[in-house]
Amino acid sequence: MIGVMNLKKSLPKIRVVFNVQNEVNTNFKEVWKSKVPNHVLKGGRSSNKSATVTLRILRDLIECVGRGERVNVIVLRKVANTLRDSVFQNFLDFIPKFGMSDQFVGTVSPMKIRHIKTGSTIHFYGQDDFSKLKSNSVKNIIAVWYEEAAEFDSHEEFDQTNATFMRNKPKNMPFVKFYWSYNPPRNPYHWINEWVDTLKCEKNWLVHESTYLEDKLGFVTDQMLEEIERIKRNDFDYYRYIYLGEPVGLGTNVYNIDLFKPLEEVPKDERIVYLYFAADSGHQQSATTCLALGLTNKGNIIVLDTYYYSPKGVVVKKAPTDLSKDLHEFQKDITKRFKYQVLRNRTIDSAEGALRNEYYKMYALRWSPVPKKTKVIMTGHVQSLLAQGRVHYLKTDNNIKYFIEEHKRYMWDEKTIMNDIPQVVKDDDHSCDALQYFVMDNASDLGLIA
Repeated sequence: MIGVMNLKKSLPKIRVVFNVQNEVNTNFKEVWKSKVPNHVLKGGRSSNKSATVTLRILRDLIECVGRGERVNVIVLRKVANTLRDSVFQNFLDFIPKFGMSDQFVGTVSPMKIRHIKTGSTIHFYGQDDFSKLKSNSVKNIIAVWYEEAAEFDSHEEFDQTNATFMRNKPKNMPFVKFYWSYNPPRNPYHWINEWVDTLKCEKNWLVHESTYLEDKLGFVTDQMLEEIERIKRNDFDYYRYIYLGEPVGLGTNVYNIDLFKPLEEVPKDERIVYLYFAADSGHQQSATTCLALGLTNKGNIIVLDTYYYSPKGVVVKKAPTDLSKDLHEFQKDITKRFKYQVLRNRTIDSAEGALRNEYYKMYALRWSPVPKKTKVIMTGHVQSLLAQGRVHYLKTDNNIKYFIEEHKRYMWDEKTIMNDIPQVVKDDDHSCDALQYFVMDNASDLGLIA
């Protein structure tokens, strides 16, 4: 399939040849040639579904530009600050494939990519901008794309804005084209898994599935394939979920405890490059724990030791002042034992204000608060590190007694597994929470997207 596009004489004279066969894998042919308005692309990581949607939208936009038309495209993600390094950059990278680099200009505030001559524009929004979208003045919309659609809370969020977009279609086109792309969540009862199942036989809907295994053009590099194989060996269910896009279910245990690798000491061929502390605190009944963690030059995480205090059965319980002293002494001990004086970060639950304030009052040092997300999201990032074989722990008394034992018993609440938002059993899970806070707060250091 080769598409040749000629622009009107009133526009710069160019002749662009875009060879689809070199840019889009053949398994996406039905998406490329689709005549229906609604397209759902689901699949595993590295399946090239997002690249395909980007190119398809660009193809349609450039055809309109070639006719001298001024049209618009809307691209949405749940969180606005994830747009710049994902879909926005994808469009910038792919415009040169159509030979039109000098005809578009991109800005980040507001975030948009505009065709200079016609004013045709690709607009990028986060979900927090939905209220603006409902009453916006963007007309002549030819396409709307919900990237990472599983991040949204329900399909009702799409319904709230789609009616506005449909009303603003160009007069010479039969409909606005809608695209949804996402990696299926692990939980088969997640709302988007159930919603998309109802669409498979609907008229005017195309539901497409893809995996990295269908890549015939070499977009998945040898290095990427090696990493995929490593994850496949370490945790086959996680591989099925991440790379095959299968909703494999949650099971009962949150983690495979065998993926926490014990160490007698920091390996001789590794060194700690960053040191971190992550705390989960309680007062009257709940325990307070603090993990000391090291990130090595090989990208591995080592749980160096664990501080743990439980107020259960204690008549006079420790106050925030006492806990602040304990945590400070724990940090001093760790830096002395591992001869590393510069701390990268201290992380704590954002809901914990008393301990944070007391610690700052006493030591003029701040802990970084982490807003909580759903347990599926928070445990998912830890599972990613485990599947990569990157989580280790030193066999200290407290690591074995608290950190490992709590993770062994860390389970999904069976009553909620079939729910849209499953919950964990909230017993003795403090070191589990602390590890999740650490991963979420330091995702960039760990090579993850939080």
